[in-house]
Amino acid sequence: MSATIRPAAPAELAAVGELIALSFDRLEANHYLVPDAADRLRVMGDFFTLYTEHAAGHGRVDVVPGPDGPAATAVWFDRTGKMPEPPSYDVRLAVLAGPYLDRFRALDELFDAHHPDEAHWHLAFLAVHPWAQRRGLGGALMAHTHAELDAAGTPAYLEATNRDNVRLYRRHGYTDMATFEIPLPDGTPFFRMWRPAA
Repeated sequence: MSATIRPAAPAELAAVGELIALSFDRLEANHYLVPDAADRLRVMGDFFTLYTEHAAGHGRVDVVPGPDGPAATAVWFDRTGKMPEPPSYDVRLAVLAGPYLDRFRALDELFDAHHPDEAHWHLAFLAVHPWAQRRGLGGALMAHTHAELDAAGTPAYLEATNRDNVRLYRRHGYTDMATFEIPLPDGTPFFRMWRPAA
């Protein structure tokens, strides 16, 4: 499959959120956030859509189109200046998270406490539909934005969700940060990584 990359259209943003939820469904972090499998895809899809819509105005949302919607996506935030919260974030989070709100708040606190202060772009989500995985789409999406960041001399940051992803990101120029491993209350780790400016 060729990696034709384009910005997501506004009408696609909910589908992008659903793609991320589906792609991330097996991750331990998603199981911590929404333990009930019957709720997980719906709640996580709404959560990722909230952030994807925000990134469309404060960064970028790129997609690789597939036959029935996005096959892959990269959701970035421009953190070279002050980054506002999504509009009405607390209310919207409470509605979508429902009984899992405390878990989502724990995630927010963890990320806020460890986010770097230096100006950068933040790769919030990199997701590939299960049928399209292992075809180089994630790497192509990263390279697409990295070329622009390198030209501007801008570093990048992300939180990897597992050690397999850490290996992928290392191949694309990311290095382990100190502190590297940051755990959720149940011990599920994220791994902080930084890609220096070229």
